[in-house]
Amino acid sequence: MLQAGEKAPQFTLQDQNGEAVSLASLQGKKVLVYFYPKAMTPGCTTQAQCLRDSKSSLDEHNVVVLGISPDPVKRLPKFVEKENLNFTLLSDEDHEVATQFGVWGPKKFMGKEYDGIHRTSFMVDENGTIEHVFDKFKTKEHHNVVLDYLNK
Repeated sequence: MLQAGEKAPQFTLQDQNGEAVSLASLQGKKVLVYFYPKAMTPGCTTQAQCLRDSKSSLDEHNVVVLGISPDPVKRLPKFVEKENLNFTLLSDEDHEVATQFGVWGPKKFMGKEYDGIHRTSFMVDENGTIEHVFDKFKTKEHHNVVLDYLNK
């Protein structure tokens, strides 16, 4: 997994509208790159709702939120619409970007092992360097962990 101080991988992925979004296009802003396993599942929904409700606080810190999952582009608009999300979701179907960030790998759930996304977020600074890694949080507290970090 990438660590604070390392350059964030440059990537371009399709958003919920099928538009290409690149990390480079957001230079000059802080970017919260958050990886989540699957749209419209309970934990991912809670995490997204809390980020949605924290948008004004994140805006005060000049933070853009990019949610990345292996969901296909066609699944993302449903999630955005159903949860009234106010930030960008990106499709990483081949998990290439997740692999570059080091958050794709073996997981265990109910006794089964499989490869998937490890729920992790990266605060990327205005120059494209990873400023902080958030990897220990509960989904309903993720937004608070991020805001506590920004407010310190």
